[in-house]
Amino acid sequence: MIRLTFLGTGTSQGVPMIGCDCPVCRSKDPHDKRLRSSVMIEDGSSRLVIDAGPDFRYQMLREDVRDIDAILLTHEHTDHIMGLDDVRAFNYFCSKSIDVWATERVQRVVRKNFDYAFAEKPYPGAPRITLQTIPEEPFRVGTLEVTPIFGRHFTLPVTGYRVGPVAYLTDFNHIEDKEIEKLQGVEVLVINALRHTRHISHFTVSDAIEVARRAGARRTLLTHLSHQIGLHAEEQSKLPEGVSLAYDRLQIEIP
Repeated sequence: MIRLTFLGTGTSQGVPMIGCDCPVCRSKDPHDKRLRSSVMIEDGSSRLVIDAGPDFRYQMLREDVRDIDAILLTHEHTDHIMGLDDVRAFNYFCSKSIDVWATERVQRVVRKNFDYAFAEKPYPGAPRITLQTIPEEPFRVGTLEVTPIFGRHFTLPVTGYRVGPVAYLTDFNHIEDKEIEKLQGVEVLVINALRHTRHISHFTVSDAIEVARRAGARRTLLTHLSHQIGLHAEEQSKLPEGVSLAYDRLQIEIP
């Protein structure tokens, strides 16, 4: 059995946005409170987290996570990597370095932004991170087999992941047919859908639904949602069967 936990389902600025008085940002519905996008996938033996943005520390505390096997990065933007410093807690309490899987380009940004973690003589207490290079072919994180899915975020390459019956794509606005083939038969597809209107670097709701149709996903959950998506309670009823808005702390178990 695979358990999927949504740690965050918001866009780069989260929802509510600082200074915004729109109905979504003022909503009292917890479904409209969205931390930066991230998920946790586990099978009872191994646990991985995809992306570690600025809310990573709080997300780990909120879900009472005591150990992880690896973090997989989709790309190098701030809302996806800037929580990596907080692996220090896992370093300390689990007495180990944390594997962080990323492409070589993303690794260069991680090394630059967290240079103190990779110094020849690291500062005591600096995060202990072991960078692992994402291959073209499937790889394993403990008992979990991971298949990388490649796409584009405007002109920036991004990496999504399929872990058994679950696939996670965020910050995509383009995906080739050969990558969609890797999604065939997926039970649950998590895919970014920033808003309804066209965006230069993200799928819209209709874009995401079309990718899900091409992939043959049995169930589709939309994530990386901005406040422009509308109120959860209103927008959910407009979606086709099998498609839902994800929300923070949603958990799904897939046999």
